[in-house]
Amino acid sequence: METIKNFLEFELITIGENTLRVYSIFAILVIFMLTKTLLWLIKRALYRKRISNKIDVKDSYALFQIIKYVIWVIAIGFILEALGVKVTLLLAGSAALLVGIGLGLQQTFNDMISGIILLSEKSIRVDDILDIDGMVVKIQSIGLRTSKGINTDEISMIIPNSLITTNKVINWSHQSEKARFRVDVGVAYGSDVDLVIKVLEDSLLEHSDIYDEKLIEVRLIDFGSSSLDFQVLFFSENIFRIGKVKSDIRKTIHKNLAKNNITIPFPQLDLHIKNPKSEIS
Repeated sequence: METIKNFLEFELITIGENTLRVYSIFAILVIFMLTKTLLWLIKRALYRKRISNKIDVKDSYALFQIIKYVIWVIAIGFILEALGVKVTLLLAGSAALLVGIGLGLQQTFNDMISGIILLSEKSIRVDDILDIDGMVVKIQSIGLRTSKGINTDEISMIIPNSLITTNKVINWSHQSEKARFRVDVGVAYGSDVDLVIKVLEDSLLEHSDIYDEKLIEVRLIDFGSSSLDFQVLFFSENIFRIGKVKSDIRKTIHKNLAKNNITIPFPQLDLHIKNPKSEIS
């Protein structure tokens, strides 16, 4: 026992008044292993609740992320204590330094606070489809400082959390798994309006990604300068790939309008030129 005690108290490094001993290394390893084990148990408990439908998948992810950050902060405090560093004295003595670091890392802290807000508020969760300033992104993970997403071009994006919390963001997945979209089309004046509406409705029904044929709606929205302007409205669950859906619908509409001899007119502009000499005479 005396040999083990001497081994554990063996001094490895001495810096000022702080001495790193062998038992400090063991204490750090124990704290690290206990932290990892505790997080694993919490994750397993959340997984069981998720399987039994007591908690939503996205809610369990957000809850685990918050718990993980809190536990690691506490664990780091214990590790510093094991190294002989008094955390309270360190914070008190470094107040001025922390203020300077805070000013320099203001944006980083802003992103971290935004991350905590996102995880706790649950307004945006994993697998949600967002429109951030015209950029459509599917969220894959929400971290403390940044979130990871993928855009419609399959490009992975790292998004600062403050960009999500401070900008105007459309969450296509927040209320429902489906959303309503529209396609605009203009036809030549003199076209049979009822026939045009029927052709447009039938064109939508040909696409498999239309959510419910009863929710299809075609409107005559305006008398344009060179066309009768229609708007086709439909619901779809394929929100992330809606650009492809709209393209397919436009192709079908173009084909069916041509088949029914309905013309999509070119923009027209009448230009009147006056002869100043004729006015004088």
